[in-house]
Amino acid sequence: MQKYKSFRALAPVKYALAAIVLVAAGAAQAQALVMASTTSTEQSGLFAHLLPAFKAATGVDVKVVAVGTGQAIDMGRRGDVDVLFVHDQAAEEKLVQEGFATQRLPVMYNDFVLVGPAADPAAVRGKDIVAAFKKLAAAGGNFVSRGDRSGTHAAELRYWKASGLEAPKFASYRECGCGMGPALNIAASTGGYVLTDRGTWLNFKNRADLVILVEGDKQLFNQYGVLPVNPAKHPHVNTTGAAKFVGWVTSAAGQAVIAGYKIGGEPLFFPNAKN
Repeated sequence: MQKYKSFRALAPVKYALAAIVLVAAGAAQAQALVMASTTSTEQSGLFAHLLPAFKAATGVDVKVVAVGTGQAIDMGRRGDVDVLFVHDQAAEEKLVQEGFATQRLPVMYNDFVLVGPAADPAAVRGKDIVAAFKKLAAAGGNFVSRGDRSGTHAAELRYWKASGLEAPKFASYRECGCGMGPALNIAASTGGYVLTDRGTWLNFKNRADLVILVEGDKQLFNQYGVLPVNPAKHPHVNTTGAAKFVGWVTSAAGQAVIAGYKIGGEPLFFPNAKN
């Protein structure tokens, strides 16, 4: 009987310990940071290189939702994520002005390039992206647009506008509504032209006869920024995790990890945080 009483006496302790374990597990899960990011940071392979280093430094897990920049910003506006890692500076600054992000910090840059078939039937090869777009429109070149409100799509529309076309309407212009990798696959399989960030291009294996045709224009500069979602708008967001990520990715340590990501000895991104 004494043993039975001792077991019953210990039971509350066991249950209390189990509760502590469950609470600890919940806290660990709650610590995970949810980040919405452009597809280029994932499809270039950067995150597979960057995020393990961040976890090793901070212990924080990151769950990435890779979508077009426009969709990512919408997620931040709704409070569906904790932090944004995107590349459409005008849209990012607007999000801060609206109060949905506390700040926008530059992290890194690369550039856009126009790729297309090596034979270049529209004769766009050169260093002037606006001139290339004019030639594409005049020749009715087979052009694949992401059409997904991504940072790359926003840049593409700027180049069309600068070339005199508010919205391209020629018959062989097609919008896939897809990420950078799928858009490149479509261009490769159809002999099309497509605007891409250099990072995704360098990591892209299914090139067929695609080559870089236009690069080096200063208008092709592609800046990435990081924005924590504002807890004043969405009190549930993981502000601690977001602050750790923003602090680390703009620190000397985080910037060194970005600089260290290369394919074939060629860097895909160039860190330029101002911290």
